Amino acid sequence: MKIFLYVLAAIFLVLTTLPAQAASDISGASDGFAIEGYDTVAYFTEGLATKGDSRFNTDWHGAKWRFVSSEHRDLFMAHPEQYAPQYGGYCAYAAANNSVAEGAAERWKIVDNKLYLNTNFFAQKLWQNNIPSNITSADHHWPEVQAKINAK
Repeated sequence: MKIFLYVLAAIFLVLTTLPAQAASDISGASDGFAIEGYDTVAYFTEGLATKGDSRFNTDWHGAKWRFVSSEHRDLFMAHPEQYAPQYGGYCAYAAANNSVAEGAAERWKIVDNKLYLNTNFFAQKLWQNNIPSNITSADHHWPEVQAKINAK
């Protein structure tokens, strides 16, 4: 069963791998809001994936960000690196495998006070099988993955 899940996840990861996008290495920046318009601060303060409100937006790192309140927006702007998802909000499991896939705002986990997103249920389960090793691998591959994102 475990091998089947690995194969299924690998197939899905290949099918959801995206072509590189220009202008920003933040997931979703080229066609809308970073992390699908979810409030990145709310993951930390509320422990929930929460859609932002159109009244509370900001720009950072070539992307538009949305928040549930002006307080969350201000917290983000004071310390964006603290709240922004790792790997620009792209899938942490894909990055660990030197690949590019959008992160899904509903597939998240905070580890050591850092936010990580995954593209789908299968990628998240595989990433969670060995989080420390996957983070080490993603950190190692991130410059190459970033180059793929910025190539076009």
